[in-house]
Amino acid sequence: MAFHQDYMMRQIQDMVRAIMRVVGIKNANENEEVLPEQTVSEGSSLLETLKKLADEGKINEAENRLYEALDENNPAFLKLALSFYDYINAFPNDFLEENGYTRKEIADGIEDVAERYGYGGFGGIMTYQ
Repeated sequence: MAFHQDYMMRQIQDMVRAIMRVVGIKNANENEEVLPEQTVSEGSSLLETLKKLADEGKINEAENRLYEALDENNPAFLKLALSFYDYINAFPNDFLEENGYTRKEIADGIEDVAERYGYGGFGGIMTYQ
């Protein structure tokens, strides 16, 4: 099972990196602020808020907030979404499952966001078992 988890994690990482290359994003988790103008209470960035929710096991809530904030006219939000999905992809399967989320949902979220920004077709590189 550990091999399967590692394999799925690598496939998702490859999908994120492929989209980033096509779009021209260097690194989804570089230390720069993703959306400096997109802040929430207490001055933390939206991405930091999403990561905090995910760390608390509120992955579905974090994803819902991500989708509420998405601005399909602003490509910076694509980077934010890819950064979020790349971040939660690092969680072990046990943590994801305990919190009502799966690795397939991560891949599906990436595919959906890429499609919204006109970069569809990346789902074909994923194989689910």
